[in-house]
Amino acid sequence: MNGIPGAGHRGGRDGGGAGEEVARLREEVRDLRAQVRSRPLIAHAQGILQERYRLPDAESAFALLRRSSQRFNVKLRVLAEAVVRTPRPNDPRELWFPGRVRRKPPVLDAVGVDDPGRANRGAVLGAVLSQTLAITGTDMGNVQIADRAAKGLRMEHHTGLSEHFVEFFAFVGEDGTSCAKAARDVALTTVRDVAADPVFTDAARHTILAAGSRACHSVPLVSESGACLGMVSAHLERPTKDLHPAQEKALVATGHQVGRWLAWHERTVVLDALEHLHAQGRSTDTDAERDTRTDS
Repeated sequence: MNGIPGAGHRGGRDGGGAGEEVARLREEVRDLRAQVRSRPLIAHAQGILQERYRLPDAESAFALLRRSSQRFNVKLRVLAEAVVRTPRPNDPRELWFPGRVRRKPPVLDAVGVDDPGRANRGAVLGAVLSQTLAITGTDMGNVQIADRAAKGLRMEHHTGLSEHFVEFFAFVGEDGTSCAKAARDVALTTVRDVAADPVFTDAARHTILAAGSRACHSVPLVSESGACLGMVSAHLERPTKDLHPAQEKALVATGHQVGRWLAWHERTVVLDALEHLHAQGRSTDTDAERDTRTDS
């Protein structure tokens, strides 16, 4: 014994506290980097809203986005992307989407979600990651969502992976990784040995191996129309063989179920948030018109 309290005990109070603080700071850094990556898209949405509703400044447009984001529990980036890619409303109308048909949410029993109509997207993505890891028998994995504005996959959830892995794969383009191939093919993709598979770029391969992964399964989250809306990947410590047919069937079914729910979420919850944003924006625009008439 060296006489230092807690020495040699990984879980000692002081060491544990320091480790927790380091983890917290790393998470803050990742959040800040994510904000920096999202800033151009959010700024684009702010400009659209500022022009559309004659808002006085970008801060007013951001406040409009934030209110609808918080009310409907939709990530700010998700709402901003919807503003950018959704055709503008017919301004004289009170509703952005008149005559919209509302459908019941698809079931999510494959991932253990009992009330899919009340579930938020983060909880569903966490559930599909947990289920995928349980099926494949590992504790390393991540979930990505399709980013149509940037044409790639953006990481949203992860567990058991290194900080460098999370940062390196925060956004994945259309080539150079197994998840990009799975998204392109809209098919479950297994990499039996990361060290030998030609699907990876050298930098991607090095990052995956450094994180302790030697094999992976990438499962697309597929909508009813066949579009890939996201990806869940399980990473294994050792090279692997093909999945058992029962495992493959369970993973594909899970990916389709969650993909259908994500499509419903886009058509329902995200559009509800846009509708609320439109109502708030029209109210602000009307107030501005009234003030202009009063001044003149």
